[in-house]
Amino acid sequence: MFSFKGFFTKEKNTHLEHLEDDIINRGSKGGENAINFLNSIRDMLAGSSKAKVNMSVKWDGAPAIICGINPENGQFFVGTKAVFNATPKINYTSSDIRRNHSGGLAEKLTIALRELKKLKITGILQGDFLFSKSDLKIAKIDGESMITFTPNTITYAVPFDSTIGQRIKRARMGIVFHTSYSGKTMKDLRAGFGTVSGKSGISSIFLADAAYKDVSGSAKLTTSELSTFNARIRMAEGSLSKASKMLDEMSKSSSDALSIGYRLKTFFNHFIRNTQGNMAKVKTLVDMFGEYYENILQAEIDSKKTEAGKKRYKDALKKNMNIINRNKQALYFAIASHVTLQNAKNFLVNKLSEIQSIGHFLRTPNGYKVTAPEGFVAVDRGAGAVKLVDRLEFSRANFTADKDWVKG
Repeated sequence: MFSFKGFFTKEKNTHLEHLEDDIINRGSKGGENAINFLNSIRDMLAGSSKAKVNMSVKWDGAPAIICGINPENGQFFVGTKAVFNATPKINYTSSDIRRNHSGGLAEKLTIALRELKKLKITGILQGDFLFSKSDLKIAKIDGESMITFTPNTITYAVPFDSTIGQRIKRARMGIVFHTSYSGKTMKDLRAGFGTVSGKSGISSIFLADAAYKDVSGSAKLTTSELSTFNARIRMAEGSLSKASKMLDEMSKSSSDALSIGYRLKTFFNHFIRNTQGNMAKVKTLVDMFGEYYENILQAEIDSKKTEAGKKRYKDALKKNMNIINRNKQALYFAIASHVTLQNAKNFLVNKLSEIQSIGHFLRTPNGYKVTAPEGFVAVDRGAGAVKLVDRLEFSRANFTADKDWVKG
């Protein structure tokens, strides 16, 4: 049938962080991990890797589907990430789905419940829903008849008469699995990141493979590309050494919505969502972040009706604006570290994206625009898993895309 290959961590896969955000989450240690991840992938592409890096293609599917056997009662279930809620939404029957969910999400979960039960999964798997029968469309792309589906932002296209195209045509649903869970209770499950190998043996299910394969060798780094990448890594290491103290301070409160670290992460998302060009110069980003932080907290202050309600935000605004203004140089290198890590990552993402067996497109008013895959997931036994995504290319499109399904 099929098997899942990977290794286990202590965390559930409810959210994968961008590699460069690790410096905000974990400070200088996060910087070391990011550099190690990038160097490991470099070594893999240069053909000199001594320790295997688990690399998988990040499909742009939606919604997330978690399914398998509940270890507490032995029953098959399907659900979304809501199975991990404090009050979990676990669906064993169509009635459960109708009670817990609605709209397009409920329709997809109902199909998943009916079809995925046929796989006779013995544990618990997490994946991304790719399509149902009604999601499949026929389109002419560059004069060729293609079967397409658009689960989220990216449109996937396969020649209609190809072997994969015919498999997709026969299927009632498509899914890609990327995470496995083990444990004696739902609360204590451990996540294992890896890939599914083999075929489902069920024609009504198109089981996509997330494993990264470069059978042609064309994604190998050339001597010139290796030199370019190494120069970017040295720039990142230089910035990180000068920003380590501030990054460590930011990481202590990176989950606090009023903190500088938390707001620095949301600032990058805000910038990507609203910019139409490349990442701005670091000095410009430093000034923009100061304005962004002040505006965000001032909006919170203005929204409170009482002085007591305003006080916490006023205190945080005064304290953190003083820190930002007094530490412009340290903030400069913190932001420079984020940008240079992102540049080094994008260099590798572009190289990895050269290998494609299924076409990737963005729908535009003028037709289809060729794009790269959403990205990749890199897994290291010591540091966990991070996603490698060109944020300026993919994340902006993802922020602005209309979703025809409901999360939850």
